[in-house]
Amino acid sequence: MQEIKKATVKVPQVYLDFMNQIFEIEKKSTNLTEENSIYRNVNKLKGIFEEEFFKGSSTIGLTYHNPLGETYSDTRTDCEATIAGTEVVNLEIIEVIKPIIFFSYQDNEKVLKIIAQQAVVIVKSKNINQDI
Repeated sequence: MQEIKKATVKVPQVYLDFMNQIFEIEKKSTNLTEENSIYRNVNKLKGIFEEEFFKGSSTIGLTYHNPLGETYSDTRTDCEATIAGTEVVNLEIIEVIKPIIFFSYQDNEKVLKIIAQQAVVIVKSKNINQDI
């Protein structure tokens, strides 16, 4: 049987703001024709924040996840959603305003993740009757 620990974490808002800004730059860079140069810099920033800021502590770092395109249901606890349209079945995340931010730390030999920030997303019902 898997052991379940309930844990909460309070990450300084400035860290969450920093991760949100990196996410925004990454999102905007996908619309550019020369995105590779910017994307490389964004990845370096993410790497520094995820691996270097917390060296020497039991904290591994902060990471984020973009849930764009994933299925959404009202039982999902890692996202705060606004529903676009009138249908509330077969929902898919169509826009991500803020990503899911995880706080990772080491507990004995295990690396554990806690949600430090829920994603803020817009969801819409998938169109099942698509023409192929």
